[in-house]
Amino acid sequence: MASGFSLKDQLFNLEKTRYLAGLFAAADPGFDADGFEAQVMARFPELELKQRIHWIAEVLAGHYSGPLPEVAPVLLSALPPPLDPGKSDDDFGDFIFAPLGEFVIAKGIEDHPDLTLDLLEALTQRFSMEYAIRPMLNRWPDLTLTRMQDWARHENYHVRRLVSEGTRPRLPWGLGIGLDLRAPLPLLDHLHGDSTRFVTRSVANHLNDIARKDPDLVVDTLRRWGDAGLQTGKEMDWMTRHACRGLVKAGHPGALGLLGYDPEAPVTAQITLEATSVPIGEALCFSVDLAGPEDQPVLVDYRLHFQRPGGKTSAKVFKLKQAHLKKGQLTLSKRHRMKGDATTFTLVPGAHRIEILVNGTERAEAAFELTG
Repeated sequence: MASGFSLKDQLFNLEKTRYLAGLFAAADPGFDADGFEAQVMARFPELELKQRIHWIAEVLAGHYSGPLPEVAPVLLSALPPPLDPGKSDDDFGDFIFAPLGEFVIAKGIEDHPDLTLDLLEALTQRFSMEYAIRPMLNRWPDLTLTRMQDWARHENYHVRRLVSEGTRPRLPWGLGIGLDLRAPLPLLDHLHGDSTRFVTRSVANHLNDIARKDPDLVVDTLRRWGDAGLQTGKEMDWMTRHACRGLVKAGHPGALGLLGYDPEAPVTAQITLEATSVPIGEALCFSVDLAGPEDQPVLVDYRLHFQRPGGKTSAKVFKLKQAHLKKGQLTLSKRHRMKGDATTFTLVPGAHRIEILVNGTERAEAAFELTG
């Protein structure tokens, strides 16, 4: 039987390790490339992806035990040319350089913070240092944010992106940081007008993180940016939708208003279920008839209320349609499979409910029974 795909083996393997060792050997004739390779690979079979990053950094530190100022020239000399500046999106670089960020942080964060920031600036032009920068934000917040003021105007868009991505309040798999939510906003005020989607996507994701704690701050910020006119209308619209995706699901009136959807629009909805009893593994089939003012913009979602073990319930919102009420009417239909084989959510038989949301406001509902 063929083995499944392994991300850790694709990103960190013998070929990548040999490539990294060769870079250091070319920069430092005294570097034991064969020994580095053998030591790294000896533990790879037992290590997961993030553990492999830690291990490579640890092995490299064993080969370079001196202080960061002594090691920095070798590190800089070993780096390949920066990523292609002609691209503008989806160019993350080579993951094999991620351990170099941890290596630099371990050596320099306490005694050489300025040099550490210099090296992270260079490294992020080969692979994003969004994870490596976060210990610096915790240990030296003022110093790091001051440096980021220059980085936000850097000629290389990877450095500019590091400012937004590295300061995200909820960076996936990233170390938590103690910054106030508002601390990076002056930096984002500049970055939101960036010409590259790689940067503006990060800015929008940053705002989506903030929205979990302070929705009104996000809405106010987006309004302010729209008024400032530093970004094209098309890109500003895209950023607004991306930044507000969580708020739209939650039906936040301010976010919906930014997107042109009036929560109080005079729209009626009628839902029709194909069947009121649905076996697990089959589909809940329904249609929705909407009526309202002609050309009224509508954002239509549906919210399912699931039974949970112990008698509790939970709700989840799903997208249905963004449209206009042509001639004041719109009919939609949907088949939602009630998956019995999902690994992240177990369905429980019993009474369930579906609600239709138009512009974030509940307009219709129906009950159905989920059977085993």
